[in-house]
Amino acid sequence: MRRSGLPAGRPRLSVIIPALNEGATLSEVVKALRHPRRRGKGAGVQTGIAASTGDIILIQDADLEYQPADIPRLLRPIIDGLADVVYGSRFTSPERRVNYFWTTTANQAITFLTNLWYNANFTDVYTGYKAVRAPLLRGLRLESTSFIIEVELTAKLRRSGARFYEVPIVYHARTYQEGKKIGVRDAIWAVFAIVYHRFSRLT
Repeated sequence: MRRSGLPAGRPRLSVIIPALNEGATLSEVVKALRHPRRRGKGAGVQTGIAASTGDIILIQDADLEYQPADIPRLLRPIIDGLADVVYGSRFTSPERRVNYFWTTTANQAITFLTNLWYNANFTDVYTGYKAVRAPLLRGLRLESTSFIIEVELTAKLRRSGARFYEVPIVYHARTYQEGKKIGVRDAIWAVFAIVYHRFSRLT
């Protein structure tokens, strides 16, 4: 089967883990250095892309809402040559922790608007679990330094003609008491970003 531009043999994997307040769980995911000062998730992702050397780049949040055991599931469609980008969908999984109503509704609204503006049928565009062929990411001009990076990645990868897959993942959502930071303001900025990145510079 076509390997979608990956080198022969086993492709190398680079894992990007943006971290802010996940000190209690970070050591369980990977031993890594953080930015010396808070710069935002998007900045962490951009730094990780620049430092990566793998053929596939996987973005894994440090809070263990997403399970490392699902990594092979995200990689398989890319390795098999079926996809350039694979998203782990929290809303198609048979197992997930019950989340806040308004958080879920906001995620679904952002997904709906993304589908509308980019002619797609995603179920979860704001997922923090993504695997992408590295050359595609390295060729993008990324601007977002906050959580809006999720919208920008989807918009620019979609506009670039990348082939997307979604796979169900196990999702253990954090509560606000456990450190969850996404709020109403993030949802408003996400809507703005959906429109803005429909026309922003790609490369």
